[in-house]
Amino acid sequence: MGLVLAGAVLATLAVLLPSKAEAQFGLRGGPLGVARFAVGHMIGMSRLRHSRMAVRGGRYRSAALRSQDPRGAERGQPPNPYIVRAALTAQAALSGWRGGRRPQGWWRHPDGSYGWAGPVFWPFAQDDLANAVILGDMTSLSLYGYGDIYAAIFAPYAATELAAYTAPQGRRARKVPSAQNVCDASDPAGFPMDRIVTAVQPNEVQRAALDDFSAAWLAARDSIRAACPAEVPATAADRLGLMRERIEAMIKATDAVAAPLAKFEGLLDDGQKKKLDALGQERRAALAAGQKKDAQAASACEADNDPRYDVQAQRQYEQLVQQQWPAADIAATLKLDDTGRARLDVLQDTTLRTMETLSPCTAKAAATPQARLAAVKARLGAMLEAVKTVGDALDDFEADLTDEQKAAFEAIGPKRGA
Repeated sequence: MGLVLAGAVLATLAVLLPSKAEAQFGLRGGPLGVARFAVGHMIGMSRLRHSRMAVRGGRYRSAALRSQDPRGAERGQPPNPYIVRAALTAQAALSGWRGGRRPQGWWRHPDGSYGWAGPVFWPFAQDDLANAVILGDMTSLSLYGYGDIYAAIFAPYAATELAAYTAPQGRRARKVPSAQNVCDASDPAGFPMDRIVTAVQPNEVQRAALDDFSAAWLAARDSIRAACPAEVPATAADRLGLMRERIEAMIKATDAVAAPLAKFEGLLDDGQKKKLDALGQERRAALAAGQKKDAQAASACEADNDPRYDVQAQRQYEQLVQQQWPAADIAATLKLDDTGRARLDVLQDTTLRTMETLSPCTAKAAATPQARLAAVKARLGAMLEAVKTVGDALDDFEADLTDEQKAAFEAIGPKRGA
């Protein structure tokens, strides 16, 4: 698998945000946005520590292929899929960035995985749908949001680094996985047919409906893979466009499997439905056994609107959010006039507001697969609307920029974390 055979990933997963405050604007996302952003960076910190081990050396690659947590296996614990996900996406995302010599990238997710791997947005799209709908685990899906939109505006990769993901894999770039390989590895676990059959013991009619559901699911997977980029996205507008296409493909996939899922679930008796829902309970129990959940993050997520979160933590994360936007650098480099600066204000505000609409806190799973499918579609719809809104603000900002200013704006992203 090209994804797993990507270049070696270095060990350290350090702080991803730049060390110097570059933005002159105040936080415009509001206290709730700051709290949610803070929660997003605190969630799963123990998972991130485990992920360091998972990506540390070649001896873990075969374990990742087997979808095992190598350290957990040694201790007799259940596999931890988050370690595998962090290892695979880190290999794909970092092998072409800075020549594959950097231990981490600033655009990573709080669990150590990446929402952008080269030109590919949402590498594990189909796997996330299966986890959320069938297994009731929306953990990875919930981490997609502000950081990924920011990474689309300020691409971490230089043009030559992005080209390596779509160019023929010659000797020089053979350690960089192709975009197609990344997309082909989007559902390492596949459709859990055997687990469903074992759990519900379907009769002949139910098995036929399950086969139809499985076929629809695999067709949906292929449609998502078809939304994989064939060309290198050259601009922020192109990258936001790729995000829209990818999310739209995922929404269409949820629509395509809705009827077959409803038919199959409708044929089950109450006992079988409970056994089907128990698959998600088993997954959550396995995750709980394999990791220690960060109590502060859990408390903050459960409280959500509770104002009693730590004020100092809020201020610290507000500073981190401000560091994320190199507003002063943009204004100075592009020599913006008052109109351009005002439009930049709007673009920044619009992007920061996505923290409020796309909370990183994992939503409590609904009781049935159909209800979970509706919840997934709602989350994807919110993500799509956020991307479109930011895209409109970006179009307005760039409307009167010269070609030289646009080129200078595109060059800012690869400088981040340099």
